Amino acid sequence: MAASGFEGFEKRLELQFFGDDPSVLTGMGLRQLEFESLEQVLDAVQCTVVSAVGNHFFDAYVLSESSLFVYPTKIIIKTCGTTQLLKSIRPLLLYARHLGLTLCSCRYTRGSFIFPMAQPFPHTSFKEEVIYLEDCLPSNLCYRKASVMPSKIPSHSWHVFTAASDEAHVMIGSTPHVPDVLYTLEICMTELDRVLARKFFKRPGDEKTGDSAGKEMTKLTGIGDINPGALICDFAFDPCGYSMNGIIDGDRYSTIHVTPEDGFSYASFEFVGSIYDDHDDDVAQVLKKVVQVFRPATMSVSTTCTSHEVWTKVATALEPLGWKCRSCTMDEFPAAGSVVFQTFTSRRK
Repeated sequence: MAASGFEGFEKRLELQFFGDDPSVLTGMGLRQLEFESLEQVLDAVQCTVVSAVGNHFFDAYVLSESSLFVYPTKIIIKTCGTTQLLKSIRPLLLYARHLGLTLCSCRYTRGSFIFPMAQPFPHTSFKEEVIYLEDCLPSNLCYRKASVMPSKIPSHSWHVFTAASDEAHVMIGSTPHVPDVLYTLEICMTELDRVLARKFFKRPGDEKTGDSAGKEMTKLTGIGDINPGALICDFAFDPCGYSMNGIIDGDRYSTIHVTPEDGFSYASFEFVGSIYDDHDDDVAQVLKKVVQVFRPATMSVSTTCTSHEVWTKVATALEPLGWKCRSCTMDEFPAAGSVVFQTFTSRRK
């Protein structure tokens, strides 16, 4: 293990809003924010936009450190490295208030940092993060819970904080899809196969732009086949590293981020799925494709769902591929539902 290096493990923040005006739910909402306003939020986090794509439902931005998704009443920011993600909360609440929006739920998740001592305030510890969150969030988010979900793999644990107001239930009933059929899969992979990881390095002397090199990596690695039909926005970093956002179907997305350096290699895959997905986008098929692209030695899978036990399909899909489930932990969180955290190790040949 390297003494220090780039921190691949991301911090993820999801903020959900509501408005007194019903038209907010069907209008542009947060998507009305000026790009300069988003830049100011990201400046507080210490990252920038490098590429973007959007559709009728939301806008997806590839960042210098991961991703940003902006919906009319929801915003998701996911950042890696030594970014200060939680510093985005106060400016976002201010901008949302100007649009007539009020925060009704918050969810913050992350894995265990590879280089925890390199993290700046307020990310020096989960305790400090929770204190900072408690201080930033308005009092109407009265249902709060913080938990560290452990595993038998010391390098993988799952940190979760959620907060919700009574209005959160109003928003849940107003989303375009019935939320009970949706789930969020967050996969964190470490110790990537060295040969496969080399595909995420730009060749010496390669003059391609980040956009064109990213498209090449998407094709060469098989990432483009994970969610067939997705509208992909990808970017390759110099000299190495890769990020991708995919618009799958309407208001659903997938996102991948790769830190390929040997000694602290890491890749993440996040995906919003539906229990009604066809064969190609079924959770089992998606998992199989993801592990074939990266072949990590260890991985964790966090499944968040309000009702259906999608998590049971995870081990069923991975074990025939030579993966052993080392631990499985479950917990319930306000406005998030059930979170199931599973860890796996690979029997590489």
